[in-house]
Amino acid sequence: MSVSENQGFNTRAVHAGQAFEPRTGAVVPPLHFSSTYAQDGIGGLRDGYEYGRGGNPTRDALQEQLAALEGGSHAYSFSSGLAAEDSLIRALTRPGDHIVLGNDAYGGTYRLISRVLGEWGIGNTPVDMADLDAVAKAVAANKTRLVWVETPSNPMMKITDIAALAKLAHDAGALLVVDNTFASPYLQTPLALGADIVVHSTTKYIGGHSDVVGGAIVVNDAALAEKIGFVQFAVGAVSGPMDAFLTTRGLKTLGVRMDRHSDNAQAVAEWLLERPEVEAVLYPGLPSHPGHELAKKQMKKFGGMISVQFKGGEAAARTVAENTSVFTLAESLGGIESLMNYPSEMTHASVKGTELAVPVNLIRLSCGIEDVEDLIADLEHAFTFIGTGS
Repeated sequence: MSVSENQGFNTRAVHAGQAFEPRTGAVVPPLHFSSTYAQDGIGGLRDGYEYGRGGNPTRDALQEQLAALEGGSHAYSFSSGLAAEDSLIRALTRPGDHIVLGNDAYGGTYRLISRVLGEWGIGNTPVDMADLDAVAKAVAANKTRLVWVETPSNPMMKITDIAALAKLAHDAGALLVVDNTFASPYLQTPLALGADIVVHSTTKYIGGHSDVVGGAIVVNDAALAEKIGFVQFAVGAVSGPMDAFLTTRGLKTLGVRMDRHSDNAQAVAEWLLERPEVEAVLYPGLPSHPGHELAKKQMKKFGGMISVQFKGGEAAARTVAENTSVFTLAESLGGIESLMNYPSEMTHASVKGTELAVPVNLIRLSCGIEDVEDLIADLEHAFTFIGTGS
């Protein structure tokens, strides 16, 4: 079927880029493993396919799907989220340019920008993205090419006004990049709010099953798309056919999964709020969250991610992280199973000692699609070990 931007999210998720195979009528498009393609004479390419790095039908189907869901004109699928970010930055910046990013950005993003691309001459300034005056000063102080924001942020769950930040960036001649991994295109579409570029770790909610690593970039500007597409082809950090196939399969159920992730997280956050062991619950679905009203405006629901800080400090956080059974202690997030993370020593270890360092009394919860009563019971059991030395 042809897919229209006027159709609902779940319809587009199931059908964009997923036309049945015309020869046999197979409803699921075939998985194309070929690394190269026969030519009808020199330069006579069939549907533009020449070599797997430059194009693959399975990857193209995923890219069409991603663009349809984010409201973009072009999407690119990469071998990982960081591969996508690296290609994006190299496509759009040059030595001497500057990136202003959130002061609680994902540790891997900051490591890439600071320690890898910093050696190439790309400067950076971390700043609180909720403070638009501070952002404006940081942007004006340097030759800022990109303003980079995560909302909700990882792991402090800050909410940033995308539309206001887009205007600020554009007034300064910069581009706004939004990492939409935590929200997913089901809950939030940054391009519609004025962002220039959306990036994803598709490993997370888009893939949704903790069985594939990938990344994506989506834009709505042909000139940006051409630059990004060239670097993707020239560098070769593309997703393989099987990875693209698994990501497409996960993406088809994103809407129904995000509804369950969000509902479970809301219930868990409300339960945590009443616990005497807890110092703070960082979840934008709570009216007490400073970004709650803004999140209501730019998100459909509030997502499956919660961060929790404990009164008992590092010892309490570590105890809970190491004494659950339904929540699995592991890196990553966004899968159907619930995961627990201790960011200070896991996902954000690379920013220890910097202003991006994560509080040591904080754990991050990725609420899966299990029965929420079991998630709460698991946490309640883990809490009984606080202060026991176990």
